[in-house]
Amino acid sequence: MLYLTCTPEAIEIMSQHLPDTKIPAPCIVNTGVIVNKLDMRRLLADLGRVRYIYTQEGQLQSEGEADVMEVFANPRQSTIVANHALYLNVHSFDYLELKQSPQQQTCFDLTQESSCLRLIPLSTPQQERQERSFNVVAIEAMMEQVLSARLDAEIDDDNCDLF
Repeated sequence: MLYLTCTPEAIEIMSQHLPDTKIPAPCIVNTGVIVNKLDMRRLLADLGRVRYIYTQEGQLQSEGEADVMEVFANPRQSTIVANHALYLNVHSFDYLELKQSPQQQTCFDLTQESSCLRLIPLSTPQQERQERSFNVVAIEAMMEQVLSARLDAEIDDDNCDLF
């Protein structure tokens, strides 16, 4: 028997040239390789705070924590990690490998040639949604207080004009 090993790039190129047959879309559960930029973007969009490890040719270049501020797909823009913020462009990477650490932590390995940006979530998507929801409620409450205080001040001003 002959077995072939293909890189994720080769798989993506081959899949683009296959006839339009009814091949089911992949189902990836906890581990696997993702080459489709839309799938990568959807998966990464739920990330909030992450620990990142950036390596080139297996050598550690940088590591730290950052908040994922934006996930986008634009072949003319960069992925940027600065000031504890991460602006993540899926076009900066050839593929995303989804892994589980021995401690059952999810790891997102974003790879381009000999470089890898590993992202380890520090929160779950559910925690992020709850935090966003809490922030919206808090902002609405503050706005209500500000508007109420402003209305009170306007009423007080109107009452002062009568005397």
